[in-house]
Amino acid sequence: MTEIVQTNTDLETIQLAVRLSSFLKPGDVLTLEGDLGAGKTTFTKGIAQGLGIERTVSSPTFTIVKEYEGEIPLYHMDVYRLEDSEEDIGLEEYLHGDGVSIVEWPQFIEELLPEERLAIKISYVDENRRTLELTPRGKHYQRVVREMLRAGV
Repeated sequence: MTEIVQTNTDLETIQLAVRLSSFLKPGDVLTLEGDLGAGKTTFTKGIAQGLGIERTVSSPTFTIVKEYEGEIPLYHMDVYRLEDSEEDIGLEEYLHGDGVSIVEWPQFIEELLPEERLAIKISYVDENRRTLELTPRGKHYQRVVREMLRAGV
């Protein structure tokens, strides 16, 4: 059951993510797919805001993982550079840890990802508008998406 939501501004994308964050719990995993500039980091900023994180969120492109402390820790991963990598850098500790994990470019670590997760694909429509496809994998994430939509998307 994929749900499709359109946002018309960066602020609406952030507000959607803030709303979603209120239904997340430690150990949750979100995967973000989308072209460069689609809004993955903007979406992550909204999750961080909703988790009470005050630090500025930026793309972890060169560090692979950025950790943020809030009401629930946030682990923001950009695994694009891990394509074809055999190196074990301990991502499983984050994915099965005490925070919310957001993984950009998940196809490069598919074998490490938990079966149950919320897959989000962000598509660029035009300068301001984005389409978000929310695909919950597992009952918990079905409930998360259902509750978020009821909360006013």
